[in-house]
Amino acid sequence: MASMKAVASFDGLPIDHPDALVDVTIDVPQLRPHDVLVRVLAVSVNPVDMKRRQSLTSSQTPTVLGFDAAGVVEAVGPQVTTLSPGDEVWYAGDVSRPGTNAELHAVDERIVSRKPTSLSFADAAALPLTTITAWESLFERFGLSGDSTGDLLVVGAAGGVGSVMIQLAKALTKVRVIATASREPSRAWIRQMGADEVVDHHDLANQAGRVAPDGVDYLFSPHSRGNVETYANIVRPFGHITAIDEPEGLDLVGLKPKSIAWHWELMFTRPLFGYDMIAQQKLLAATADLVDQGVIRTTVTKTISGLDADSIREAHEDIETGHTVGKVVVTQEN
Repeated sequence: MASMKAVASFDGLPIDHPDALVDVTIDVPQLRPHDVLVRVLAVSVNPVDMKRRQSLTSSQTPTVLGFDAAGVVEAVGPQVTTLSPGDEVWYAGDVSRPGTNAELHAVDERIVSRKPTSLSFADAAALPLTTITAWESLFERFGLSGDSTGDLLVVGAAGGVGSVMIQLAKALTKVRVIATASREPSRAWIRQMGADEVVDHHDLANQAGRVAPDGVDYLFSPHSRGNVETYANIVRPFGHITAIDEPEGLDLVGLKPKSIAWHWELMFTRPLFGYDMIAQQKLLAATADLVDQGVIRTTVTKTISGLDADSIREAHEDIETGHTVGKVVVTQEN
């Protein structure tokens, strides 16, 4: 069987441990009927990569991490109908399968799209996971449309999801976007993304109340721990909150007096359950069109060369600081 190089973890070790991420040689994956085999040319690192690494238990079997990827299709399974060898693609992967930090990666065609022609592989790799999360939050969880108005509050907006959510909301809806950031580089970044108002999440109740005295209609939360009471104060009656984190012991009863709806968003739900998977291909294709039209821009702020353990480690270290603006991308060396 053919082999390939990959970056893997065998245990949930701290990132500064020499064995937290290691270079390995493993078998090239076998394709399922709907799979495409992608030669990975760039990946980006997300907080979920860090969380998954930290949650691993000791094993003799390597776990290859990574979700976001851009590359070229090398082979296709017998039931593939939407992609062909040679296609340049982007996608965000499947949490139940081996990851993208490898030379070659097998992924279901229904969650893969042709990448924007106007972007390099590095610039493209930054967008899929955050785009899917932002798109599903805005248009499926919140149910927004081109005619939607009101106020959208994006917490932690300088991160990967917030950076895309601001752009999508401004391009495809009529809502006013209020974005949170505390450091000046982050504030400058989210203004570049198109935020209408910028507030400090360290003083969220007062500052959100100042710019939206009647309450916000929609609130996106990547950091819900300790914030539910504040959210209950600043979201209007019958408003909506979508969260992507899962803090233990989260108590939502404070939202009941205002009948505030709480939604969960997990972009892996479709591939995990095989549910309407083609929707992710369609939304990535729609986003690729928006990128090529100059409506949506990449969110890369740092690129690291060499898809190996040292480079992936550097990216994880950056994410673990909690101060990353935009996205960190790692590219294969030619």
